[in-house]
Amino acid sequence: MTTLHDESAPSSCSHHGGNDHSAHASCGHHNCNQERPLKEVKQIIAVASGKGGVGKSTFAVNLALTLAKTGAKVGLIDADLYGPSIPTMFGLLDAKPEVEGKNLVPLEKWGVKLMSIGFLIESDTAVIWRGPMVSSAVKQFINEVEWKELDYLIFDLPPGTGDIQITIAQTIPLTGAIIVTTPQDVAIADVSKAVSMFRKVNVPILGVVENMSYYELPDGTKDYIFGHHGGEIFARTQGLAFLGSIPIDRAVREGGDSGTPCIVSHPDSATSKAINQAGMEVVRRISIMEAERGVEL
Repeated sequence: MTTLHDESAPSSCSHHGGNDHSAHASCGHHNCNQERPLKEVKQIIAVASGKGGVGKSTFAVNLALTLAKTGAKVGLIDADLYGPSIPTMFGLLDAKPEVEGKNLVPLEKWGVKLMSIGFLIESDTAVIWRGPMVSSAVKQFINEVEWKELDYLIFDLPPGTGDIQITIAQTIPLTGAIIVTTPQDVAIADVSKAVSMFRKVNVPILGVVENMSYYELPDGTKDYIFGHHGGEIFARTQGLAFLGSIPIDRAVREGGDSGTPCIVSHPDSATSKAINQAGMEVVRRISIMEAERGVEL
């Protein structure tokens, strides 16, 4: 990877909603005078929340694994430069990517290609960068990593609606965004800002996932610790698809800490089944979008 440089010049574009090559060929940015970034990637999905602590990275990791288990070629970019979690969740804390020519070769585990700033710096080293450096690093993950042919490339976005989110939305043609929230009002308030941001930059929203929806007690009853159906109600009021409710499960936390996500360690658990169902709904919605645009998958 080359030395980070300032690529902070602002830009805007309305040609989002999938890899629309013809639209981006004349949009005036996205390096449209050059080869389109990630041209061998069919679908590019952003997983966002607007708020930290809602399990966004956990969902992004398990979504990637769910798609890979179908036989799809999947990549995952840890775009949270200030708090990368992918190395821990995949059990790759000491792993370093190789260099091929001038580009990095993504690491791979369980059929998912991976890239994170956590693979390039020491685990206890803080990333103290201003916006231009952050934007430049994200662009290098897009342009200077050998992703090659992929069916899905997932971006695990950081909390908020700042430089990283805007850089990605303005640099590549996102297929759509998945919004992750928990049921409580304090999470919904921030999630609504993320929805507003994606709408302003013309990125389709594939739907809302309600994480930590409930905890199943030993007697089979459900304890709605963070509130009842807040994410589903939010999706309905915003006119968005509801992708599903994912329960709290000790195995999810243990899997994230140990480096073996629940989709791998407990594939038959209620949480894994809920994530799988949400993932299949994402695939279904992308297929509908592509069919409406006349794109052949």
